[in-house]
Amino acid sequence: MEKAKKIKTELDMTHGKLFGKIVSFTLPVMLTGVLQLLFNAADMAVVGQLVSDQALAAVGSTNSLVNLILNLFMGLSVGTGVAMARCYGAKNKEYGDKILHTSLPVAFVSGIVVMIIGVFTSRSLLELMNTPDNVIDLSTQYLTIYFLGAPFNLVYNFGASVMRSTGDSKRPLLYLTIAGIVNVIINIISVVVFKMGVAGVAYATIMSQAISAVMVVVALARNKGFAQFSFRRMRIHKRALIDIVRVGLPSGIQGALFSISNMLIQSTINGFGDIVMAGNSVASSLEGFVYTCMNSVSNTAITVIGQNLGARKTDRIKKAFWLCLGLTVCVGIFVGGMELLLADPLISIYNKNPEVMKIAFIGMLIMNGTYFLNGAMEVVNFSMRGIGYSMTPMVIVLLGTCVFRIFWIYCIFPLDPVLQNVYWSYPASWLLTFIVAFITFLVLFKRLCRKIDATENQWQQPQLQ
Repeated sequence: MEKAKKIKTELDMTHGKLFGKIVSFTLPVMLTGVLQLLFNAADMAVVGQLVSDQALAAVGSTNSLVNLILNLFMGLSVGTGVAMARCYGAKNKEYGDKILHTSLPVAFVSGIVVMIIGVFTSRSLLELMNTPDNVIDLSTQYLTIYFLGAPFNLVYNFGASVMRSTGDSKRPLLYLTIAGIVNVIINIISVVVFKMGVAGVAYATIMSQAISAVMVVVALARNKGFAQFSFRRMRIHKRALIDIVRVGLPSGIQGALFSISNMLIQSTINGFGDIVMAGNSVASSLEGFVYTCMNSVSNTAITVIGQNLGARKTDRIKKAFWLCLGLTVCVGIFVGGMELLLADPLISIYNKNPEVMKIAFIGMLIMNGTYFLNGAMEVVNFSMRGIGYSMTPMVIVLLGTCVFRIFWIYCIFPLDPVLQNVYWSYPASWLLTFIVAFITFLVLFKRLCRKIDATENQWQQPQLQ
């Protein structure tokens, strides 16, 4: 019975045909990411249709600020996933147990820190982002409530990362589906029945996050496979924490710095007024689904490469890299193109104001047509983390994306300060970063192969750099 359950939930990427396993693993991750986005999309659709344009702008314009505060700690979940995937590939259950029981208390403490920072700094940061006077009070209200759910958010994401590292991408999807349904129901009740506006949709998000977090922890506690959680064994193991932080902290710093550049762009967009903010919010929400579909391939890359690094199978690492790179480009082109074909009905779900719809389409036209570049860039950067290099992709993204976008906003955008020129900063930075990252990965992978080939009887994983 125990063996059957293990086979049912776990997926060993170190044997068998890679493409089929990559697809079967990616699809649930993709659907999980889409459901997470639906939390925010449901908030926006409800307030955009039932409250006001200002409420839509208030909810939709908070994403970059939320990501700024969350991403630093969310990066640690990437470190957890990489460390656990290596343990699973090497069949080192003893050390995997230490990674698991270190990661969940780290997730909860990180959530408390995020909650405190978010609650007490939201309004000040919104003011720095040039948020209009008729929007800032609603944005502050939404963010203050939203950040109260940060501990649930991080516990779910850390727990889901552990599950995915052992090839289990289906149960996180199931739990998020249940939470997503609850989120939509509470959204409608709180706005239509209790007239709570943006506060109602924020409370609905917290409740759905709490449900998903509890289900993930319970599932890990009942698990009979590689990752089995026990509250009694929960403690911080020094070596495990160091391994999580080595990969996770640079990833988190990268995410935070990435968000700073996006906040600068959001500030520029805020200067065009609330209608443009609302239209951009709709475009960003829809574009987010394209990104999430591609990002699922990146997460697959880090899992399959991590498992095969633990198993010392460099041929499968190389094959997985190329399969994931090709898959993410195809996904980006297909999903981005479908959204453009269905732009009008999709935008009207959020808001039917013709001016808002026009602005949203402008953003989608530029972004959706080039989003595959972002997916390719992320697969390469995630693959570098999978083979043990986390500082390198952080520096590449910092220079190629963050610094470049700041340069664009201050030096290129003023030459012709129209909305379209704000959006063009994205594909330009993705292309630049991808080229540099791709060349770097090839160099680092050859170095890794030489290290493995040079050790016959005993091999140690390369130092994280």
